[in-house]
Amino acid sequence: MRFFVRLSILMLLFLGAVSFGYAQQGEFNVYNVAFYNVENLFDVINDPNKNDEDFLPDGDYKWTQKRYELKLSQMANVISKLGAAKAGGPPVICGIAEVENEQCLRDLIARPPLSDYPYEVVLVEGPDKRGVDVGLIYRTDVFKVENFYARELWIKNAYKGFATRNQLVVEGEMAGEPLAVMVNHWPSRRAKSWYREEAGKLQRQIIDELRAEKPGINVVVMGDFNDDPVNKSMTKALGAKGKKSEVTDKDYLYNPMYKLYKNGQGTLAYRDNWNLFDQIIVSKEMLNKEGLIYYKAEICNFDELKNPNGRYKGYPFRTYAGGNYAGGYSDHFPVVIYLLKEKTGL
Repeated sequence: MRFFVRLSILMLLFLGAVSFGYAQQGEFNVYNVAFYNVENLFDVINDPNKNDEDFLPDGDYKWTQKRYELKLSQMANVISKLGAAKAGGPPVICGIAEVENEQCLRDLIARPPLSDYPYEVVLVEGPDKRGVDVGLIYRTDVFKVENFYARELWIKNAYKGFATRNQLVVEGEMAGEPLAVMVNHWPSRRAKSWYREEAGKLQRQIIDELRAEKPGINVVVMGDFNDDPVNKSMTKALGAKGKKSEVTDKDYLYNPMYKLYKNGQGTLAYRDNWNLFDQIIVSKEMLNKEGLIYYKAEICNFDELKNPNGRYKGYPFRTYAGGNYAGGYSDHFPVVIYLLKEKTGL
């Protein structure tokens, strides 16, 4: 009888008919893990070591304290909703791209409704000349960080002055299970494909080394990869498979965004075409029947994140458009996955 009860609950979950919160009754806890490229979250303080002059009060974008505070409030509101309807609260983990520094992340988690939860931040400054980095915010009541570090991507024979974002690694424990989260922002499409392929190779090397050192660790890879799930950097260099049936001990990464992309969904639009650059990928350990279990992936294209009218109606509602302040959110939609963990003692 217990088997049939559990099977019924799983069927309801996969049909999206039941939402479980951390404190609600049910056989599983649900953990929402998200990623968001927040598009140029700069403070208004000049950093002489960064090319941040455009984002100053007297810069080209006239980036004022008022605009900065509005952006923080907008980001905090959006992030608080990522997966919250199914998980019963804001993300336990959220990777962030295009943030200037650690203080910007601390300003972000100090904004309600994120300030209602015990969030902490991780960021390692990287060599990007514009000064944007990747970072992570996480709930200390759910995810226990044990170690973090970053690896820089340097490419032989790259164009003069090439420098790009770190690949951030955060190791810890969630729901009693070991978990490593990788946060990426790969070279833009102004650079040729092989730049992103090199980024994919570095990320795969980092994961290979980690899994060799800590067999069985759960790995989540997230980021703005500036490539779609079908591009060579993702399928070959990183080795992320778009079908669960293709995942093996050797090819151990599963990309649930592949199916969403094939169904015509995207996280950013350009010239009437959608791309799905923002992705979250899981290791094969989370495709098992026990421990942390991958459940589902979603693109969070909330109505307030879309242009309400005009030529770009339905596109992401940006902070700046054509160099002019529009007061929007970002040029990317955020993404989220759900992980399940069976409750004990039932």
